[in-house]
Amino acid sequence: MGLKSALSRPLAAYIHHRYQQWQRDSVATQQRVFRQLIDQGRRTAFGHDHDFAAINTPADLARQVPVRDYEALAPYFNRVKAGEANVLWPGKPEYLAKTSGTTSGAKYIPLTKDSIPNHINGARDALFHYIQGTGNSRFLDGKLMFLSGSPALEKVGGIHTGRLSGIVNHHVPAYLRRNQLPTYSTNIIEDWETKLDHIVEETLPENMTLISGIPPWVQMYFDKLVQLTGRPVKDIFPQFDLFVYGGVNFEPYRAKLFETIGRPIDSIELFPASEGFLAFQDQPGNPGLLLLLDAGIFYEFIPAERFFEPNPSRLTIGEVELDRQYALVLNSNAGLWGYSLGDTVRFVSKNPYRVVVSGRIKHFLSAFGEHVIGEEVEQTLREAMSRFPEVEVVEFTVAPRVSSDPQEPSRHEWLVEFARPPHDAAAFAAALDEGLRRRNVYYDDLLTGSILAPLQLTALPAGAFQRYMKSLGKLGGQNKVPRLSNDRQVANGLVASG
Repeated sequence: MGLKSALSRPLAAYIHHRYQQWQRDSVATQQRVFRQLIDQGRRTAFGHDHDFAAINTPADLARQVPVRDYEALAPYFNRVKAGEANVLWPGKPEYLAKTSGTTSGAKYIPLTKDSIPNHINGARDALFHYIQGTGNSRFLDGKLMFLSGSPALEKVGGIHTGRLSGIVNHHVPAYLRRNQLPTYSTNIIEDWETKLDHIVEETLPENMTLISGIPPWVQMYFDKLVQLTGRPVKDIFPQFDLFVYGGVNFEPYRAKLFETIGRPIDSIELFPASEGFLAFQDQPGNPGLLLLLDAGIFYEFIPAERFFEPNPSRLTIGEVELDRQYALVLNSNAGLWGYSLGDTVRFVSKNPYRVVVSGRIKHFLSAFGEHVIGEEVEQTLREAMSRFPEVEVVEFTVAPRVSSDPQEPSRHEWLVEFARPPHDAAAFAAALDEGLRRRNVYYDDLLTGSILAPLQLTALPAGAFQRYMKSLGKLGGQNKVPRLSNDRQVANGLVASG
């Protein structure tokens, strides 16, 4: 056992103990965070505009501050981006995390001196909880790779600006930096395919023990390694035994990823966002993610089915129920107030509070009133794959196919890139339909009433998703194809890229 591995164990025990302390009364923890945030918020332009002086309870907050997304709050974010101080949080932010994909173009999310530890400590503490739970710390003695965006930063309004993963890269603890790959010179390469070639070249001779990234992009890395060497990943990196991921559900990718590795390995799921590091898998084998309630974020939860109502209920942590879908609303020391993150979660435990990420509030399929969510299609695909063990999926998305021809009824279309297709595509499609009907009563009613026809399964050629993302300039990094759409934009782009 190396020095880093040995020293990590008492530190892991200490951090685990600290977490247990605030978990003993999660409601009180959130109340304390709420008071701290409001006290700071009163010193800002936003606080003045929304009469924070009159806010003493979460109910007051809900009355004074409406739920808004980035676009609705853009006038405040634009003032921050222009370099104005004391807009959303006292002072100026240390960084702006730049992300893309919104209707208004790029988003610039503030990272303040108070909020940065949330991003750094969240990932760190996930590793320490793993060490505490398994006793495995040997990965710290090998090389660790974090597939991330470029750490190169620019200045916007006098504030360092870049991708969140690149910003976080600047804050990797010194004791891990010597172990870290890829090198800075490789990490700043913007073109994903060129960057991937350099990553393969740098890592191939190393003792890789931990690899972290979004599963489809890690799969591309593994495929490159196998193509170059003709060996499974387990033979290239015999000590590689921990995979850390976030951003998408791992299950659709698990079988192919482990096949490429050559054996199952341990994994840790994270729930990071530019707006905050929200949760991580604190118990090996438990799919629930521990919600971080003592990290400068006060959470509100809106029942997903009521989110689009004019004044939906905004629940606090003590009011949530198990196995119900909630849209997340954040108030944080990054200066986010009544901020609709766009993600939905489902609580699987209340002691402590653990969630699974179930989808996106805007990424649902309800072209016909069925309101299918991401978790439903992912569970349906996973179940169908278990019934057809020959099937391996690279990537998939689901879109409506709306028809005005009475001879050609409307239906859902599943666009799937298979690593190994089903022997009987029609039977596989029927299994998908059956599974989704059991999970979504509205979809079942639409098929029973012949308003919708059974789904159409469209097998896309190899590389279709990569070509589509490349055509958008979003290949690699933290970019993802949405699981569900209410229109044909993604579906048509994928077909054209095929």
